[in-house]
Amino acid sequence: MRLFGRLLVMGFALLLAIPAGTAMLGLGTLMDAGLRELLGRLGLYAIDSVLSELAAGYPPDPGMLDALLGAGRAVLLLLAVPPALNAVVGEVLRWRSLVWYAGATGLLTACLPWLMRASRGDGAAGPLSAGETRVAGLLFAAGAVSGLVYWLLAGRFAGRGEARMWVPARR
Repeated sequence: MRLFGRLLVMGFALLLAIPAGTAMLGLGTLMDAGLRELLGRLGLYAIDSVLSELAAGYPPDPGMLDALLGAGRAVLLLLAVPPALNAVVGEVLRWRSLVWYAGATGLLTACLPWLMRASRGDGAAGPLSAGETRVAGLLFAAGAVSGLVYWLLAGRFAGRGEARMWVPARR
């Protein structure tokens, strides 16, 4: 019964932690001038492309739909997998540390794009550019916020034993 309760608490905490990290990523993107301009250009191009095809009576371009689904998968991978993975590891090892949940989730989220690029063999080993450093910092902040929210709701209580009632000693 305790396992079922912990799984329920973990699921609820992840349901709130992932949107918190997503909101942080969106807020950070809007605050960074370079990313805001890039997002504006790409977003306006995609909206214009889809709406012009729909207005002309054509179905949306399959390539545009694939790109949209790919972006959705990437965001899901970046913002859902690190908190879930760190939550499972923290629960199994019974860690209650804020540093684990916020720091490790932020670090994993920040490193995930470069780990994926290295696994495909696309990335060259070298120093990060200024833009990549800003993106890594933004991803770290998004992961840290989701880890913090998870820790506040569930991580502080990982591995605690059964609740016991204190009874005063008889004299």
